[in-house]
Amino acid sequence: MTSAPHRPSPQLVFETLSAFQRSAALEAAIELDLFHLIGDDSLTAAAIAAKLNAPERGVRILCDFLTLLGFLTKSENRYAQTPTSLTFLDPRSPSCVAGTAKFTNGPVVSQPFFELAEIVRKGRTTLPGDGTVDPDNPVWIEFAHSMAPMMGPMAAPLAAIVLHGATRPMQVLDVAAGHGLFGIEVAKANPNAVITALDWANVLNVASANAVRANVQERYRLLPGSAFDVDFGGPYDIVLLTNFLHHFDEPTCVSLLKKVHAALNPGGKVASLEFVPNEDRVSPPACAAFALVMLATTPSGDAYTLSEYERMHLAAGFSRVTGQPVPGGPHTVVIGE
Repeated sequence: MTSAPHRPSPQLVFETLSAFQRSAALEAAIELDLFHLIGDDSLTAAAIAAKLNAPERGVRILCDFLTLLGFLTKSENRYAQTPTSLTFLDPRSPSCVAGTAKFTNGPVVSQPFFELAEIVRKGRTTLPGDGTVDPDNPVWIEFAHSMAPMMGPMAAPLAAIVLHGATRPMQVLDVAAGHGLFGIEVAKANPNAVITALDWANVLNVASANAVRANVQERYRLLPGSAFDVDFGGPYDIVLLTNFLHHFDEPTCVSLLKKVHAALNPGGKVASLEFVPNEDRVSPPACAAFALVMLATTPSGDAYTLSEYERMHLAAGFSRVTGQPVPGGPHTVVIGE
């Protein structure tokens, strides 16, 4: 007996068209501080509404939807947190990443997706100027403040990869330092490393404050300006390029990598933290999907494959290029030597 032919379903279409409802519900819960209000308790919609000083109807509907998504549980009309929300959305948790929504779902990053057809027609972002890479764009101040909880767990693995146990005196340049956590982690792992953080002056205020909190401020230098224009100084033993190259086209990346290569000591290396898809460009999903973010928010950025990064580094004068996945995350550290 032959099996019945597979009948296509429109479910994927409808789920994708309505996916914005999921992010909107979670954003609302974060804005309302809902997970903090529930805490370790099990509360009715009426009790939550009283804490929020809001009508019960809206609270009940939102909490039911969050239950459908897996962020809350519901038993006998009482809502409680799940392990996921307790760990990653409750501000009491050291692993809370709720604050990242201010950047990832903020208007500069999210608005272009509502104009994606026009962006595809134009081949570049519809944001003013050069989008998120416009000089001194204030969005990077928000990035420095908001994204530290997401980037923080990757800082120690990156430091371990680039240092490889070295504790000798060294000079490290952290390009587009942002929150500064990657350079700071190198300074913590190597007490003889001096870090120079390069970024826009207002962004460096955030990195500098983080260096003080980490007690490495005595070995933390600030270099304000554009990575393409400012004199790097040096020479350096390590240059960090974290979450940066993907914003630009290949010729621009090669030009910057040439500048980095010229600023390195003999035997020095550059370490780039990147979303690196496989050569098929559709796997793994988190890395492959990042290309759409670059299409929406930059004039020419992309998610580059390892072979493309290798080509860029070799064109810039590096002789050896390797990629090392960051444990527990979607990123790869691309090392050029």
